Amino acid sequence: MKKKILAVFLSGLWMNLSEFVRNELLFKSIWIDGFQAIGLSFPSAPINGALWVLWSFIFVAILVLLIQKFSLLSSTLISWTLGFLLMWLGLGNLGILPQGLLWVAVPWSFVEVYIAALIGQRVLRG
Repeated sequence: MKKKILAVFLSGLWMNLSEFVRNELLFKSIWIDGFQAIGLSFPSAPINGALWVLWSFIFVAILVLLIQKFSLLSSTLISWTLGFLLMWLGLGNLGILPQGLLWVAVPWSFVEVYIAALIGQRVLRG
């Protein structure tokens, strides 16, 4: 049980760091501009950040469960599709997904999930 908790914690730290760099440091202006273009303000209150941290830890908890049942690549594909691809489809359907982000977000997020799975797998085997 301790290994599972450590795997979730370390994978979650990685995922949150990666998401923070991508969405806050590199591309926040794209999010802000995209929301302004549709007459909305970008939700950047601390509670919004806290909910994304929670989302990431739930995501990696499920990822850690998957890597115990499937291969590293299968676990990455399953979780990336259910977590990121479906989120983007939903955001696109709501009209709030900045299209220009996808060319970076798709490969970045896939590598992010793969590394999180790799961290989790190494901790569990460690």
